[in-house]
Order: sequence, then structure tokens, then C-alpha cells
Amino acid sequence: MRKLENRELDRKSVEAFKEADKMPIIIVLDDIRSLHNIGSVFRTADAFLIEKIYLCGITATPPNKEINKTALGATETVTWEHNSDVLEVIENLKKEKVTVLAIEQVESAVFLQDFTIEKDKKYALVFGNEVHGVSQEAVAVCDGCIEIPQLGTKHSLNISVSAGIVVWDLFKKMKWNL
Repeated sequence: MRKLENRELDRKSVEAFKEADKMPIIIVLDDIRSLHNIGSVFRTADAFLIEKIYLCGITATPPNKEINKTALGATETVTWEHNSDVLEVIENLKKEKVTVLAIEQVESAVFLQDFTIEKDKKYALVFGNEVHGVSQEAVAVCDGCIEIPQLGTKHSLNISVSAGIVVWDLFKKMKWNL
């Protein structure tokens, strides 16, 4: 077995990425404190051809040296927009017929493995603050909530880890109907 070299990976150029058909997934980051988490989410969004990222509240925006450390150029490929009000973003997405889902531990949440993708639907995934999670106000206006099951002593995952897990799961369900 031999590791592939970068030239063998058939990576898209920035122009090809921008022109490529995107996955019908939007990421909403609300009040994310860590610049490294923001950059990591950009990198995940690039890897899975995510349509757009909304940066809300105190979430920092590119260009930013600390975001770039983990984004590794993904801020140049992934479409993003800042809006100080996450509730406005959620309401606007719902008006556009996007199904908005908070990634949070709430009553009646659907476990990620049990969540079923509906064909021809677009989804927005709301990830909240590292300490407080998705605000109750935002949860209340979402169409539903997805929870990542956890079996250990901790009750939460890092936001960038959560985004990677959820995006991968939805990606494989959309792409391969799993």
C-alpha cells in the first residue's frame, strides 16, 4: 500500500469548486467563539461541497489569520455570509423552504442514525456556542433537532467534530441513499 501524492488526488481548483453542484446542505454557526472551530467547519464544508455557511452573532468572519490556520484556504471556496441575528437567518431559510435543524440535545430530538433524508429537500444545520449550545430561542423556531448519540461521561462534542459527524452522515445518506 502506498500513500497517494497530492497530484494524484484529483482536487478541484477554486474555480471548479465554485462551479460544482453543491450538496443541498447549509451550515449555520451561531455564537461560535473559537476561531479554530470556525476554520475547521469551513474545511469540512469544502470537503463535502456544502452550499453555504452562515456566520451569526459573535462568530468571527474571514479574512482572519486564526480561522485560516484550520480552514487552509476553504474560506476562498465556500460561500459564506455574516448576519448578527440567527433567528432572522433561520426564518429566511424557512421562507425559502429549507428544513432547518438544530444539532442539540432536546426533548424529542431524533438521533442522527435515525434521521431520514427526504429526497429533493435542502437542509440547514444549526450549530451553537461551545458552552451554551444552540439557544432555546433558535431551537424553538427550527423545524426539528438532531442529536448525536454519546455513550461516555461527557455530554457534548467539540463543534467542529459535531459538524464533521453530522455533515458526513447526511452526505452519505444523500449521495449513496444509506
